[in-house]
Amino acid sequence: MVINIGWVKDGRYDLVEEEIRCLKAACGDKILKVIIETCLLTDTEKIRMCEVVTAAKADFIKTSTGFSKAGATFDDIALFASHVGEKTLALRIEKEGIVWNTAPEETPELIFEEGNYRFLDAEKISHEVYASGVGYGIRSRYAGFAGTPYAFETLIWIETTDETLWMEWIPLCEEGLHPVKVLWPTAMEFTNGRADWYTLLTEGQGLLIPNTWETELGKLSFDGRFETSGGYMPWFGQVKERNGYMAICTTPWNAGYRAEHPAEGPYTRVGAWLEPSLGTMNYRRVFRYTFLNDCDYNDLCKTYRQYVREQGHLRTLKEKAVQNPSIHDLVGTCFMHTGIKTVVQPESGFFDPQNPEKNNRVVPFSVREQEIKEIHDLGVEKVYLHLDGWAEPGYDNQHPDYTPACEEAGGWEGMKSLVDTMHAFDYCFGIHDQYRDYYHAAPSYDENYACLLPDGTVPGHSHWAGGSQDYLCATQAPFYVKRNFAELKKNGIRLDGAYLDVFTCNEGDECANPEHVMTRRDCYRYRGNCFSWLLSQGILSSSEEVSDWAVPYLVFCHYAPYDFMLRPADVPKKGIPVPLFNLVYHDCVIEPWMMDRASKDEDYMLYALLAGGAPYLIRDGAYPNTDGAFEGEKISLAAMAERCRAVTELHEKTAFLELIRHECLTADGSVQKSIFADGTYVICNFTEQTYEIVISK
Repeated sequence: MVINIGWVKDGRYDLVEEEIRCLKAACGDKILKVIIETCLLTDTEKIRMCEVVTAAKADFIKTSTGFSKAGATFDDIALFASHVGEKTLALRIEKEGIVWNTAPEETPELIFEEGNYRFLDAEKISHEVYASGVGYGIRSRYAGFAGTPYAFETLIWIETTDETLWMEWIPLCEEGLHPVKVLWPTAMEFTNGRADWYTLLTEGQGLLIPNTWETELGKLSFDGRFETSGGYMPWFGQVKERNGYMAICTTPWNAGYRAEHPAEGPYTRVGAWLEPSLGTMNYRRVFRYTFLNDCDYNDLCKTYRQYVREQGHLRTLKEKAVQNPSIHDLVGTCFMHTGIKTVVQPESGFFDPQNPEKNNRVVPFSVREQEIKEIHDLGVEKVYLHLDGWAEPGYDNQHPDYTPACEEAGGWEGMKSLVDTMHAFDYCFGIHDQYRDYYHAAPSYDENYACLLPDGTVPGHSHWAGGSQDYLCATQAPFYVKRNFAELKKNGIRLDGAYLDVFTCNEGDECANPEHVMTRRDCYRYRGNCFSWLLSQGILSSSEEVSDWAVPYLVFCHYAPYDFMLRPADVPKKGIPVPLFNLVYHDCVIEPWMMDRASKDEDYMLYALLAGGAPYLIRDGAYPNTDGAFEGEKISLAAMAERCRAVTELHEKTAFLELIRHECLTADGSVQKSIFADGTYVICNFTEQTYEIVISK
């Protein structure tokens, strides 16, 4: 609404307030914005209107329509910031006529160990205009919570060069309270029962949730934490009728997103959360919002790719191959994931007391060698073997002290024979290894090098096969990597690649031990050092899944699936699977894809084709019902080799190409199309389980 200027000039503020109250009541849950036309008012009248709009409980106050003799000025904004009521913390963003409002159902909130408080619960709140040589906005200060001096600022400003919106949370005083989470920025209002209103989440490869989607979103993997499988990339976005925004967290180490979508919508809400580092909110947290018109999810992905390029973090496979030419050996390769020895300790979460024989298994190196010969006889030209449980302790046991080679399986000689056979066939060999879980049974275990929390406790668990374990402080991991790989080399094991488990799937760890203090950001750097050392030795680096921070260090990964692939096939999807990660990073990391025919209605091979990825020929996980290893249709080795051939041929063509566009050709995503930089494209029909590949000449 626009106010009655005559009433203001006559001093009839009571009538203006009553009109606003009546219109607000009529609006119900809808947003009411009050435009006061500042160019026609004196400063005294402007101040009175700030008070009137606040008292009438309108949602927004705006300076001008743009149709009178002048628009907003910095002085007007400063006056608003000083006099508008404290209850109007909502944001309204407008670009080229498209309006985005923060959701009225949400309010910024602080969660402390001592209790929860809204930003508005601060004893002192002040706002001032912010202006610099590069932008302008509002700086807000909140001080005093629960009788303590706890204080922080928010700085919300627009970069004048490109109209980027920056949202910054800045700690000022952290005395008196112990922060757990900050729920900020809040969600945008996104209520409309239309399928062309959709939300993009970076859980797994990517998720598109139309507002009409019939399945409730539910719990997010890792609670939506960035730099985990819950958020491969630190951004989220929404699109309404081809107008959208994306929110990039530029400080993602202690942050994530939170999202809500009820069954059948008609809304999806997505906002962010921030958490302490080593017990405090001790650094500025920043989100960067880009607003786009006439766009779709491809445009948001390419916006993020450009952002990564600008930060100097976009490192393609072509660039990595300059240092490590053997990367070319992985193009068009079939991947095998299998193992040698499994020993499940009684305290492990996977121990089966009813079937003791399942807790221990040894497959000789010679058996795996024979399998390789059979695969070669089938005419499979390129293979990469990822070998689990190759060491004497067995799979997921005694890390980081993971040598020698398993004696029962043939020891170093048996392992070397397997490796030599593979190289004779021009196949590639790599090992599974681990430098996060710190097993109490490891001969070199020393609690002093386990991650220590600020409260003095050492976090631990007994989930994996080897029993009780803590987390090794990542400051120590590079030393163990060099030690163990020197032992492999000494025993004649020539490695083409190595997999450092969980480094890129799980969040970074923190350590408060004063001898080796480590933040999450530090942790990612130390993990990256491990990958870099492998590459310096000519060993191609890989890990579990594909967190954004690790892309410059990784050549390939194991398991970078869509979220639904890690659940039984009959569990409904949370949304339409779309390759958000690959639209950004396809030409940067080689991704092997599951090839299971998971059910009569679900063939994972189609996703491998759409993503232009490599195939798994054999995927034999050590743990049942883990990493998507659910019971599906049995496919013979020969039939699987034939299925893989179509995927490897496409991978040969597209591995070094950017995935430039992806399209859902039907509203429900049952038919999808991927287009690569040279014009090669793939169309997959998930209903009919068919595909079409058109190779550019």
